[in-house]
Amino acid sequence: MNPDSRKIRLILAMRRTGITDTRVLGALERIPRDAFVPVTFRDRAYDDVALPIGRHQTISQPSVVARMTQVLEVGDRMKVLEIGTGSGYQAAVLASLCRRLYTVERHRELLDLAERQFSALRITNITTRLGDGALGWPEQAPFDRIIVTAAASAMPEVLAGQLCIGGIMVVPIGASDGDQTLTRVRRTDEGFATETVGMVRFVPLVPGIAAG
Repeated sequence: MNPDSRKIRLILAMRRTGITDTRVLGALERIPRDAFVPVTFRDRAYDDVALPIGRHQTISQPSVVARMTQVLEVGDRMKVLEIGTGSGYQAAVLASLCRRLYTVERHRELLDLAERQFSALRITNITTRLGDGALGWPEQAPFDRIIVTAAASAMPEVLAGQLCIGGIMVVPIGASDGDQTLTRVRRTDEGFATETVGMVRFVPLVPGIAAG
């Protein structure tokens, strides 16, 4: 089965599991996941599985990318912050839906690879930074939306504080050795309202910039 056929099969499967936002489905159809997967695993790019990308990191399952993107409720005029660039796939999907995406990665090697893919795909509305994702990007705050693609042990208050009023953050919360609660945080005039939107499994949100 060729990559286009596998992609169509995957998108149809996601529709059946509750991904109903046509903008999200369209973004997943446009962005080639195989471009963000190491050559060794490229034949599995359109399987609904997480795959290793080096530095003990993974590219998330397509269904998890779809679910997190859908519950983030991204609009085309929004300014979005992503914590954990990783392969760059989630960033590319989000960039096709928003005005500008800011993304922070702590591994230089992964960030370099992601930047090369953004350039190859002519994605021009992504700004990258090598840095400590736990600190967010205060110079560019506030953000309309924030997505965290690593598991926080508790509500990341520093990141939540970089949301604008009415903004939404989607973050996995829980221990790194099991499933985490995918949590949607809305900032209101009174504070923060949270709701659980599913269960996921991510690598931990680690402070600092990786060595090497």
